Amino acid sequence: MVDQMTGPTRDASKTITMPAPLEESVPEPVTQRKRVDGKRFRLQVDRQTKASYATYEAAEKAGQGIKKEHPILQVAVYDGVESVNKIIELP
Repeated sequence: MVDQMTGPTRDASKTITMPAPLEESVPEPVTQRKRVDGKRFRLQVDRQTKASYATYEAAEKAGQGIKKEHPILQVAVYDGVESVNKIIELP
């Protein structure tokens, strides 16, 4: 039955059941950063991590390429195990 003043009638016996909560997990924060895989040596350009490498030589080679193309940028290789940051200079 539809009443023009109050609209359609509703059943008083309707109940809403909420689904059971799943396992509680902490949601990851939403960021614009890419996740860097867990390799030891990280290539940083202007203090922003761009890639990670298993060996220092691979990271240094990639850093040299960036430094040659864009000499004004600060390019460095960060060692995650020893917490050492080495800045790459042009030869």
